[in-house]
Amino acid sequence: MEVYCTRPRCPRPQNNFPDLDDSTLRTTQQKYCTACGMPLILVGRYLPIRLLGRGGFGAAFLARDRYTPGMRHCVVKQFLPAGNLSPTQMKLAQDLFEREAVVLEDIGNQNSQIPDLFAYFPLPVPGLQPGQEDQFFYLVLEYIDGQNLEEELAQKGKFSEQEVLEVLREILKILKFVHSRGIIHRDIKPSNIMRRRDGKIFLLDFGAVKQVTNAPVGGATSSTGIYSMGFAPPEQMAGGQVFPSTDLYAMAVTVVILLTGEEITQLFDVYNNQWKWRTHVTVSQSLADILDKMLLPGANQRFQSAQEVLDALDSPSAPISPPTQINPRQSISGPQPQPIQPHSPKQSLPQTHSKQAFSLLEILLGAGFSGFEGGLIAIALESLLNNLIITLATSALILGILIFAQTRRWIEKLDLLIILAISVSIIFFVPFLHSSVGKTGYIYIVILPLAAGLVAIALTSLFRIIYKLLSLLL
Repeated sequence: MEVYCTRPRCPRPQNNFPDLDDSTLRTTQQKYCTACGMPLILVGRYLPIRLLGRGGFGAAFLARDRYTPGMRHCVVKQFLPAGNLSPTQMKLAQDLFEREAVVLEDIGNQNSQIPDLFAYFPLPVPGLQPGQEDQFFYLVLEYIDGQNLEEELAQKGKFSEQEVLEVLREILKILKFVHSRGIIHRDIKPSNIMRRRDGKIFLLDFGAVKQVTNAPVGGATSSTGIYSMGFAPPEQMAGGQVFPSTDLYAMAVTVVILLTGEEITQLFDVYNNQWKWRTHVTVSQSLADILDKMLLPGANQRFQSAQEVLDALDSPSAPISPPTQINPRQSISGPQPQPIQPHSPKQSLPQTHSKQAFSLLEILLGAGFSGFEGGLIAIALESLLNNLIITLATSALILGILIFAQTRRWIEKLDLLIILAISVSIIFFVPFLHSSVGKTGYIYIVILPLAAGLVAIALTSLFRIIYKLLSLLL
């Protein structure tokens, strides 16, 4: 029988014991790793047989429980934070691991779509160096035999609308239960949603949960600053208070990824700070509107509960109500959730979706207008002042005012045309300017502003390319 060593730095973790099989497994004495001497049967009961995966805070192993009649399979999760952590950070990471045990003990056996907790224990073992002792912490969980949705997406490709609706409804039902217990999951993503072989959907990994049920009103608790890049909304990335709508945002990102099969970087426009997923897939208008509302940047702009989303899914013809300003402290049953103080978030995305974001076409048209108008202004001022320095300074000031007015939406598209028409009319019909232009030819009025407009468009395009490259690299 193959037995897997759980020591993190074991040089040969796979051990083969020919004398060990189902008939002897129940009664055999402790087995030790042939490479590092690590005890293999954890607390004399759990026998790891295969590595399932490693993450930032530990590893997971498929194991056998030899104290059950059928020696059932289970998952053994080992606490193992990556990197060189300070004592404070280590304590924080360990608290996260223990929190998962506490939450699963509380809710796992009350919901059939959340894995049960079987055990939680520390295990001190002799270290690799003489006289040294290592201590590891383990969770033992129900084993869900299936694939997580990240694996399923990689294997079969993007999901249909019907398939994501099935997943969305199932997870919303779980979130409705979880939120009713005063718990925010805070790490919903495809890899934390498992589909068992019989099709049943499970929500996994409650290590990052935020419990608010027993938090004192008016008190404050520190945030771990841990989240998955792209799935966390602004309030979570800022280390602020989290709400049921925090999980709904992450669930919407999950659905969009399953629908499109694209990376988050392809779906989120960092320049305009907006989700641009609709162009990647065709879905019903009702589902698209629901997802867009779940993805709004403000916690109180989104649906405030999983039940609200379920109701919207059940009434596809009903219009999606506009965002309402409500007190987010009232968005969860039970005592009010408390603020979380920021603690060095590891990952980040743009934290707000600009309500005044410009499209690329608007930006380029605005640049062209500014350049063309600048050329006309320069012609008029040169005719009036006959001084190049004053002309350039005054033109720059007027242009700055026009550009600022565009960014604040004080000047709209029709206004641009009106201003342009007025400028041309003044140059052509004001006698003094008309006579000045006539000295150099009317072609001067067209070529100079047109050249200035093209230069402005070129510079704007170059700046936008540089900005996007820097945003991807930094």
